Amino acid sequence: MKKETKGFTKAELSWMLYDLTTNGYATIILAAIFPIYLSSVMGHNTLGLQLKGYGSAFVMLISAISCPILGVIGDSKGMKKKLWVSFVIAGALLTMSLAFTNTWEFLLAGYILSNIAYNSATLFYDSFITDIATKDRMHRVSTWGFAVGYFGGGTILLIITVILMAVMKGDPTIPVKASFILCGLWWLGFSLPMLLNAHQVHYNTKPMSEVLSSLGSQLLDTMKNIYADKALFTYVVAYFFYIDGVGTVINMATSYGTTLGLGTTSMILALLCTQLVAVPFSILFGRLATKRSAINMILFAIGVYIVICIIGFYMGYSVESSGTGMEHGLAISHATILFWTMAVLVGTVQGGIQALSRSHFGRIIPQEKSNEYFGFFNIFNRFASIIGPFLIAIITGITGQASFGILSIIILFIIGAILLMVSPKSQI
Repeated sequence: MKKETKGFTKAELSWMLYDLTTNGYATIILAAIFPIYLSSVMGHNTLGLQLKGYGSAFVMLISAISCPILGVIGDSKGMKKKLWVSFVIAGALLTMSLAFTNTWEFLLAGYILSNIAYNSATLFYDSFITDIATKDRMHRVSTWGFAVGYFGGGTILLIITVILMAVMKGDPTIPVKASFILCGLWWLGFSLPMLLNAHQVHYNTKPMSEVLSSLGSQLLDTMKNIYADKALFTYVVAYFFYIDGVGTVINMATSYGTTLGLGTTSMILALLCTQLVAVPFSILFGRLATKRSAINMILFAIGVYIVICIIGFYMGYSVESSGTGMEHGLAISHATILFWTMAVLVGTVQGGIQALSRSHFGRIIPQEKSNEYFGFFNIFNRFASIIGPFLIAIITGITGQASFGILSIIILFIIGAILLMVSPKSQI
């Protein structure tokens, strides 16, 4: 076997730098700042958690429908980068627009639209891995991309936001709104290296008119091909379930903590800890994947997430079942410690499971149809992300306790793990 080059090419580095933007958006808008702000605008109750759950489910539904169509179009020569740039610009501007409204209706609308653009841009970014890296380098490039994103994207943006909150003690909404503007500018700025240095290598040579006229039949043929490859089909169905749990933990963590009454600053610092822990562990997952296989490392991460969900349930249930006064205060203190424990555990596996899922899929698909296949990959991803938030919203509404909503996520991880273990052998 040819010895792998230690360094990274300019295209690989530029592609990895874009993860600064995806992680920045995921941290500020999906996980840390925006959910807390939305709940504060609406009032600290389960309604904020429910509406964000429904909003996230709607985003994933729209993305799931559009991604395969965008994927087919993006496989045409020269289209991948044009579509990616369009969604980057739209998403960044919509993100910055969140700073200019004070009503929850417009905040929710801005969140939904920017998130759709974010998911669409991520589709093309993910599929670019087949253009900028060879199969033997994909695990390493993908995991390092997540490590760069966690260190530079989420960490720096969170640190800046915390500093702004400490300095601007007058109106608490000013640093929050500043973080939205900064997030949009960050997105635009760190897209430039990829714009200049990453180029579409694999593409479909058919004229665009022919691509559009045969869109339906081409999508149907690809669906048949995925189903015919039992190893590939079983893998994407397993991914459908376990990545739902991962995405739900990311998207709903601070909304859950806010519902329980945990302190905003403490939660933000805990998520900052997640970013820092994720840096070395993402790289470690990439190294271990070459020795233990990507599938085995994904199964290990699923096991850790099951433990996280159990801790999350206990954390919430202890607060919800506590009395008032000192007893409730002690329950909040205990829950804060558990939230930090969960944050550290999430950091050990979050980057690894996402990066290896992406690179493993990139290694087992036809490279000239990478956009189209990643479009279907995103169907499983986006539809899966409907289930988790929807489960939390429904179970929370039925029981009146968010802890039981969190506990229900375990089912998705278990199904995903079982499917991976019974899956036919494929390229590792």
